[in-house]
Amino acid sequence: MSLCCRGGRRSHEGFLIAVVLQYYVAVWCHKIGATKETKVNHHRVCRILVLLFVATIFAGCATVPFDQPKPYSKTLTQTADTHLGQEIPAWVERHGGLSGFYPLRQGMDALGVRLRLAEVAEKSIDLQYFLMKQDTAGLVMMNALLKAADRGVRVRFLLDDIFTTAEDRALLLINQHPNIEVRLFNPISRRGFAALNFVGDFRQANRRMHNKSFTVDNQVSVVGGRNIADEYFDLKNESVFVDFDVLTMGPIVSEISMSFDEYWNHSRAVPMERIAANKADEDLETVRAGITEEFNELYDTVYGRALESELLQDLIADRRIIFPAEARVLSDSPDKLLNEVSEEHMRLATNLRQVLLSARKEVVVISPYYVPGDGGVQFVKNLVDKGIRVMILTNSLASNNHVPVHGGYARYRKDVVRAGAELYEARANAAREQSGKEEGPDEMTLHTKAFIIDRRYLFVGSLNLDPRSIEINAEMGLLIDSEDLIAYMVPDPEAKLEQITYRVVLNKDDELEWHGLINGEKVIETTEPLASPWLRFKAWFLRIAPESQL
Repeated sequence: MSLCCRGGRRSHEGFLIAVVLQYYVAVWCHKIGATKETKVNHHRVCRILVLLFVATIFAGCATVPFDQPKPYSKTLTQTADTHLGQEIPAWVERHGGLSGFYPLRQGMDALGVRLRLAEVAEKSIDLQYFLMKQDTAGLVMMNALLKAADRGVRVRFLLDDIFTTAEDRALLLINQHPNIEVRLFNPISRRGFAALNFVGDFRQANRRMHNKSFTVDNQVSVVGGRNIADEYFDLKNESVFVDFDVLTMGPIVSEISMSFDEYWNHSRAVPMERIAANKADEDLETVRAGITEEFNELYDTVYGRALESELLQDLIADRRIIFPAEARVLSDSPDKLLNEVSEEHMRLATNLRQVLLSARKEVVVISPYYVPGDGGVQFVKNLVDKGIRVMILTNSLASNNHVPVHGGYARYRKDVVRAGAELYEARANAAREQSGKEEGPDEMTLHTKAFIIDRRYLFVGSLNLDPRSIEINAEMGLLIDSEDLIAYMVPDPEAKLEQITYRVVLNKDDELEWHGLINGEKVIETTEPLASPWLRFKAWFLRIAPESQL
């Protein structure tokens, strides 16, 4: 028996179908009728008909107990007597009160650091993620949390609900531990069919928490773009996910903890035991007794691989330079998900926009999902007109794991190039060039979300440059002021881009071309590189998806 059954309850495709269905039903209903009053009446009738249809077939959509009171808790701040609480303040004092940062570029390093932090935790672990899958990474993380909880560590686990495929049964089981509390953010009712429950409460269910952080003893945190799944930690053999986190310590961690508390105690964060359709009928200790050997063997194997990492060994032995810097947390309020889309509630995007506008020489944007819209194109043009170099890296069609998003992005490619930006797309077969390894998978997907301003400021977090991230979802990240950190991460950005991307340009006939350098030879493509005709057709067809939902 295993804590996690294979498979999942929902998929990206099902989610998109639900979004498109609800969106176009709403648009159609709004357009019929001659007057504003009749449009409103028709819109209400249409929604009622849709909901009645769902209720008839699936016995109704149960409500989620958002308004029920729940225990209020805050970050444990009295951690000075822990190992981390003694080591890190001493480091901070030596570095003039600044916070410390180290980049986590390789997936196994990123997983190893998280497991190591869980291992040394003494009082608390607070983790917040958009998704967790039922795979090796998910099992190993669950085991790490259980091991920490067995030592008396308080664990608070906040997880968004839509794309999480960890079974309710598994989350309910670990929630039984007296030192672990699991909450799902903005969950969907468990009665009936999930996609139709989503449609039934589309206005709210469509709003998601995309934040990602892992904090131990209020002293050390990991923040970035990775979720809890195999692809983010180099545990898949067929492809590589290029992602990025930063290990952080010092004063900035208190800001990360404050952001976590804001979400943890929000009305949309619902205790796991209140929303599951069926309570777990197994006892945690009974289940653990039956699988302890298997569970620990898997954990030891993966953690053993992580311990072989030169980075993790160097961090443990204090042989790596932690970069001291000033920083601040940029985070949306969870209330953003309860309000109509407006600039007033786009706290993170507004703050980041101001930072980008302060650029003097250069802006580098790395976003796996890039759908700028007309406003984003104009923003790029305004920067270029001020004499600022704008470099944008996103996925190509062949490297993109969300084809509908590429369809939305493709509408703006020519406009972005005409605006004066240098546009680059990740080459899908550049995994080995990216990792610097001669062996391993060829295929790669870009998932890094980062902005570099004047090679001085680095923003890293969960934000993509698309309408969903900016307008609909809640996001968070760190703005770090460190030229040394950026120079260490990307000493020669142009050379790196040349190695793993195609430069997208317009030829004399105003048609797109993809220019690359492969094995030392210049290559020019005139259609989407490495993409089959079927994939190109899907990207074209899926432009039917509403841009606001991408």
